[in-house]
Amino acid sequence: MAVVFERPHALTDVPMHYCPGCGHGIIHRLVAEAIDSLGIEGKTIGVASVGCSVFSYNYFNTDMVQAAHGRAPAVATGVKRANPENVVFTYQGDGDLAAIGTAETVHAAARGENITIIFVNNAIYGMTGGQMAPTSLPGQITQTSPYGRDVNTVGYPVKVSEMLSQLDGAAYIERVAINNTKNIRAAAKAIKKAFTYQTEGKGFTLIEVVSTCPTNWGLTPEKAMGWLEENMLPYYPLGVYKDKYADKN
Repeated sequence: MAVVFERPHALTDVPMHYCPGCGHGIIHRLVAEAIDSLGIEGKTIGVASVGCSVFSYNYFNTDMVQAAHGRAPAVATGVKRANPENVVFTYQGDGDLAAIGTAETVHAAARGENITIIFVNNAIYGMTGGQMAPTSLPGQITQTSPYGRDVNTVGYPVKVSEMLSQLDGAAYIERVAINNTKNIRAAAKAIKKAFTYQTEGKGFTLIEVVSTCPTNWGLTPEKAMGWLEENMLPYYPLGVYKDKYADKN
């Protein structure tokens, strides 16, 4: 019997611990599929930061480095400069990348570091209990905004893809989602493209993945997908925000 679907080799054969309906499992698979497709498993180094994303080091059959909270882009910069022949990626959530890690991310992009960032945006702090994140939507109820995010007192959400696309050093920035089959296929293509650009030495790439956190949103997995589509995608539109090489491919 022909095998038509199997676990990517770059994904370890262990059960994942994530909550039911969490998007990390899907995103892990897409990253692993890209690594397999490009044949780069043996020279890929991942950097895990702090938050739910920290456990990514359990799930990839690549060398992995643990970074302090928010510092994954800085660690990845050092790893890549010391080992320019390797493919280096970070795997980070919004509470990590867009809060304590903002400076590291912005300046890695501004310098045009030849690394890839996989940025998971689920609009909330996951591991630490559901606090308001830099990406939480206006009016969104969280543990630290029980009456909804008030933009008059705490400001507006940070739109990472839009912000980084303005930096000259950024080569490729795209926002994708994992709420349906069509969007998952687009996400897979974007992640592979980001890794391909890195192998070609084109510079800084970041894929923002709009994802779910059913546990901290207080929703079932099914309803969380609906909430993502109805609330997050209008505020965080999908698409390519920058591609310096779009006309050259």
